[in-house]
Amino acid sequence: MSVTDPDPFWIAFRLVIVALSLAMVVFGARVAASRRFPAAWIRVARLPASQRSQPVRIGGGQALIGASLLIQQAPFLVPMPFPVGFALLVVALLLAGASLGWYLLRRD
Repeated sequence: MSVTDPDPFWIAFRLVIVALSLAMVVFGARVAASRRFPAAWIRVARLPASQRSQPVRIGGGQALIGASLLIQQAPFLVPMPFPVGFALLVVALLLAGASLGWYLLRRD
């Protein structure tokens, strides 16, 4: 599957995933760097008090998951050889594992 595929649904679906994963990376990095959640997100998500005290843990995990999703979509949107695509898949899986480790081991 690539951008040259005749089915526009899958192309649009993958582009939406890329846009959402970019937003996850930016938002998660912002939360982790500023060490606070935006007030609007606290109201919309209705975070309990126990989670409001962990912005670095939640933001860092969210940024790593977004990066994993972004890297995972690259071989489908940009033509590349199989070994490079496989290496990107391995990197995406490592980032997903790192996000799980970040969330479990990080104590704020």
